[in-house]
Amino acid sequence: MSALDWTVVGAYFFVMLGIGVWSKTRVENVADFFTARGRVPWWLSGISHHMSGYSAIMFVTFAAVAYDHGVTVYFWWALTIGLGIGVGAFLFAPRWNRLRAKHGVNSPLAYLAVRYNLPTQQVLAYSGAALKVVDIAAKWVAIAVLLQGFADIPLAWGIGLTGVCTMFYVTFGGLWADVLTDFGQFVIQAVAGFAMFFAVLAHLGGVSSLWTMYDELPDGHGDPVAGNVTTGLLLAFLLVKTFEYNGGMWNLAQRYMSAPSGSRARKSALLSSALWLVWPFVLFVPMVAAPLIVPGLDNSEDSYIRLAQELLPTGLIGLLLAGFFSHTMAMVASDSNVITAVITRDLAPVLVPRIKRMTQRGQLLFARVTTVAFVTSSMALALFSDPDGFIMTVVVSIVAATMGPISIPLMLGLLPWFKRTGPLAAIASWAGGLAVWAYLYWGAGNASEAATVGFPVLTSLVLYVGIGLLRPEPRADRSALVDSLGSDPTEEERLALERQFLADPDKGGEPQEPTAVR
Repeated sequence: MSALDWTVVGAYFFVMLGIGVWSKTRVENVADFFTARGRVPWWLSGISHHMSGYSAIMFVTFAAVAYDHGVTVYFWWALTIGLGIGVGAFLFAPRWNRLRAKHGVNSPLAYLAVRYNLPTQQVLAYSGAALKVVDIAAKWVAIAVLLQGFADIPLAWGIGLTGVCTMFYVTFGGLWADVLTDFGQFVIQAVAGFAMFFAVLAHLGGVSSLWTMYDELPDGHGDPVAGNVTTGLLLAFLLVKTFEYNGGMWNLAQRYMSAPSGSRARKSALLSSALWLVWPFVLFVPMVAAPLIVPGLDNSEDSYIRLAQELLPTGLIGLLLAGFFSHTMAMVASDSNVITAVITRDLAPVLVPRIKRMTQRGQLLFARVTTVAFVTSSMALALFSDPDGFIMTVVVSIVAATMGPISIPLMLGLLPWFKRTGPLAAIASWAGGLAVWAYLYWGAGNASEAATVGFPVLTSLVLYVGIGLLRPEPRADRSALVDSLGSDPTEEERLALERQFLADPDKGGEPQEPTAVR
């Protein structure tokens, strides 16, 4: 990399840190830190929702899948996410927002204590938080692999550099810093992505190469199902991603909660869905075409790096690397903020009750310390992991496979059709799904990826629905909570909640939680 490339990367980090410092002025309490108190415009919330689903993994592991097998990577990943979010725009997005707007909830898991009971909330919180540490560790490894490929920077330095910068701006600025940097990262991604897209088309002979290049690529590279990807895996991913990207991945529920209203949260989800259906195509075309430009690579995970070095001029390589940073930092910052919300609002007060009695300033400090601890622990796991095969194992065999059992009680608990379903169904769904995953992952030995991803979520779904029908546990407060999420609050209700919160902001934020959740 040239001096100009490093200047571009350095400027990117400087801007990210500046956003973190500026965002600190907008954070006065934990409600600002975790949900921006519903003041994020719907279009910014939608872009942030979209960007929070990316990381450098796309340009390492997914680029390898595209290099080895072709367009199937778009169908099993981007298409399933885009369709799933489109469904969730009508089922889940408005309801997440109304939890905040009507009940003052700042953590996606806070409502579970009344929706089911405290043990259900705790097991979902602990298992989800543990999963996120592993997930984020894979993101650190991915960006470090890219840094090593571009600039021969050791993996440990790459993990440390990205982690410390992310830790700084999200610790100071909370969700505001997160969504604003997401927007900046969206712009960088667009410039770098289009630069690579047009460079590849120019190299291959023009726009017509979009449909003619498959004649020169290896057989099967134009097929939606190829390699390890089967129709069963596509369907399993569609089911899992519908839950995961509509709130099962907690940071994405936060994006809906931060919009001004439930109806605008729906618009945010539709914008994110449209971006997922269109934009990854632009990013994947160069990856699919890479065998024609940099053939014969021993390690296909290096394909995007070699493509950039082959086609992009000085300066644009630096911008592309900044884009890689932006992907990873967007997702990690997003996860860090929501995990901090869960720990601060749902886990820590159960272990140490006096945390509930802390002032707003004390809770805000506790949230920032928790953010640092979470990012540091994920970096430590990344530093001690073996990068060879670690990323794909985490993304498919661990995260995608266990996300369903963790998210089904969380997500279906929002819907009116399941308001008679109680904690027995929730715990059985969670435990049964994870037990099936553990058997397939460790016990079965040769289970397919489709089985490892699909059977746990199907088990959880069947248990949740079946036990809910056979052993309903109706309760008035549960039904009232679910029913309240069917419509946006009136202006009078919204102002009343705002006044309640502002009436005594130094009493630990108690007024912002619904009575039953407290």
